[in-house]
Amino acid sequence: MVEDDRVHALAGGLSVVDVLSGAAANIAGESWALSEVTLLAPVPESATVYGIGMNYAKHTAELGAEIPASPVVFVKVRGSVAPPGGPIRCPEVVRRLDYEGELTIVIGAGGRLAGFCVADDVTARDLQGREPQWARAKGADTFCPVGPWVTTADEVPDSGRLVVRTWVNREPRQESSTADMIFGCDELVRFIAETCTLRPGDLILTGTPGGVGMGMDPPQFLKSGDVVRIEIDPRGYIVHSVA
Repeated sequence: MVEDDRVHALAGGLSVVDVLSGAAANIAGESWALSEVTLLAPVPESATVYGIGMNYAKHTAELGAEIPASPVVFVKVRGSVAPPGGPIRCPEVVRRLDYEGELTIVIGAGGRLAGFCVADDVTARDLQGREPQWARAKGADTFCPVGPWVTTADEVPDSGRLVVRTWVNREPRQESSTADMIFGCDELVRFIAETCTLRPGDLILTGTPGGVGMGMDPPQFLKSGDVVRIEIDPRGYIVHSVA
């Protein structure tokens, strides 16, 4: 558990998924300064990672697509989950690597929304453009850096009024409010739950705002050595490099 600038061990050997499932999050005696630890993905073995495509009006417009009538849902495989500090690794087959800063829902007990974190829905635009299914374009190894921690839902009074910002090499790329989302967080949870049992630790990446590399003129794709920073105030931020 993170409190201010300290990281506390959970009593009884509990994991984050145990707490998301309803176990009391009591802290043990051992703690460390946040600056002294390396953060891993909050839920490193998520059962399922759902993604939502074209869920911001401005992003949909920059892609030249129509507003969807219902959420566009895809799945990123477990191997895509990476620490918030990355790095992400670009497969040799990919030539157009892109970032997508996203507010991410974390599921708790009973399939309910338990909290939020920050993620990069890394995307291979060339594969996405030529393959009807996005499993390879969005599910490659390390294509989902996520963190820095799970902010519990009670600390987020209005998930529809959060600011999402992305920088690449300190250059501002994305800045938007979740108010631009077409389908809100609660609606996304209900929609997926119509057909899929949501389990503690499942993640739902809620879509990305406008400003992705492919939408720039000319397009600006990620390359080795680039550093991506994604911030959702006050949920925290993640910073990762491209290997």
